[in-house]
Amino acid sequence: MLSETKLSLLQQLAQNASKEEIIWTKGYLSGFLDRVELLGGTTETNSNRPVAVKPLIVYGTETGNSKKVATGLLASFKKDKIQAKALDVSQFDVSKLEKESLVLFVMSTQGEGEFPQNAVTFYENLKASKADLSKVSYAVLGLGDTSYPLFANAGILLDEALAEKGAKRLLPLVKADVDFAETVSNWENDLKIAFQNLGSTVINKVKASISTTSHKKNYLGKISHKVVLNDIGSNKETYHIEIESEDEIQYEPGDALGIIPKNNQEEIKAIANYFNDENHEILIDKNVRGLSKKSLETFSKLFEIEIIEEKSNLIDILQKYQPKKVKLDEIVELLHPIAPRLYSISSSSDAHDGQVHLTVNLNKFKVNDEIKSGLASEFLAEFPLDTELEFYIHKNNNFRLPKEETDIIMIGPGTGIAPFRSFLAERDAKGAEGKNWLFFGEQHFVHDFYYQTEIQEWLTTGVLTKLDTAFSRDQERKIYVQDRIREKAAEFNSWIENGASIYICGQKNPMSQDVEKAIVEVIAKERNVSENDAKQILDELENQGKYQKDVY
Repeated sequence: MLSETKLSLLQQLAQNASKEEIIWTKGYLSGFLDRVELLGGTTETNSNRPVAVKPLIVYGTETGNSKKVATGLLASFKKDKIQAKALDVSQFDVSKLEKESLVLFVMSTQGEGEFPQNAVTFYENLKASKADLSKVSYAVLGLGDTSYPLFANAGILLDEALAEKGAKRLLPLVKADVDFAETVSNWENDLKIAFQNLGSTVINKVKASISTTSHKKNYLGKISHKVVLNDIGSNKETYHIEIESEDEIQYEPGDALGIIPKNNQEEIKAIANYFNDENHEILIDKNVRGLSKKSLETFSKLFEIEIIEEKSNLIDILQKYQPKKVKLDEIVELLHPIAPRLYSISSSSDAHDGQVHLTVNLNKFKVNDEIKSGLASEFLAEFPLDTELEFYIHKNNNFRLPKEETDIIMIGPGTGIAPFRSFLAERDAKGAEGKNWLFFGEQHFVHDFYYQTEIQEWLTTGVLTKLDTAFSRDQERKIYVQDRIREKAAEFNSWIENGASIYICGQKNPMSQDVEKAIVEVIAKERNVSENDAKQILDELENQGKYQKDVY
């Protein structure tokens, strides 16, 4: 029975609600009641019921999202007086797993459904282990991207491996798409209820969850303009690409553009010809480049030979090992679809008339003295102008501009400049009051200063408050953006203390790790604290959304 106050409030809501709102509310309350019954039969708040468990949170991450989720969980648990700790999976030995009673895994997925680099050894050791995990309760949150064929596959494999070793699922596997905030919140709530019901079986009635989001919108457009940003004599080949569509392209600074590239015709013809098969088109959307160790192991079995490479293109494997008695159809069955490639958007829809711009480096590398190119960058570099191009906008709510009055520090060497060109153009168009400090680096000032004219204009007009550049090959000692940060330590720390948000974009390894190390050193030096304390300060900034990374 409702109290008079609650009944009056409900009646007011019902009288002012539309038919659609009443139908929605009916469904919401019905679902809420079902959820309460499944999760222990009570709506009592967690704060009213003490929790005695001490969960260990273990995260595996490539770009930092899993760590962000893990540290957020840790902070929330501590507020609820739940004693927890969080560890990078690379720091957690499988042999210690038996001694834990409750472990929560947050695991991202990379490439062809693979584990992040810091989690590979843990997973392999777990699979090979003879451990009895029957006294261990666990839950797995798998982060991924539904654009990719093997969505959240690392989470799936980890969940299965733990169950095979006898561990007990506290909650079924949850798979979260790129916009994972709501899914994480729901998982956290379910965990807290599960902690209170630990030991009962009622929680296992909760179904496995898959979160998919509407963070992708597909478009048809064309490349209207393309130019190499590097001058003659550069070691790089970096393209500025402008894309238009008859539809309004909806995006925000920080978002990315996704494409699914097609294979090079000559390459797939060569593969088909090896098998005396003319049907090369069946390979057009199959991944034949940069095959992973796992994929190469499947080909080893098919070819009945030992392939020693850990990563290779299919054509190179065929030419080197000359497999016999294999048909093209058998090859196709083992190949994954080409995964999407994401490129940070380097434009502002307000400043660039609805166009979307990219900054793309043609990825070139040597294999056995032969120059190779990355599939997607080659696809865009060679894509003809004014020809139909399919793409989608990939929302990135974890890399957003702050309020207009907030100062920002942007660290983006190489093509990491892309989102910061977007940031500056957006702030210029909107007349944002916050100060802007850019750190940019490349090899040579003369050859590789991307968007130099625009940047100098922003400096002149005051949109860009400060600029620090690091051209590594212009002097005998190589200088990088992290060196410039150390040189400006006092001012850098002052900006942070005054509320500036920090952004990093570009290569994860080693750039972003070196930059983060430099920031920690600056904070430690300027505030006279230990580097461990400085790291905690930076972690807290990250939890507050004031330290954001878009690294790859």
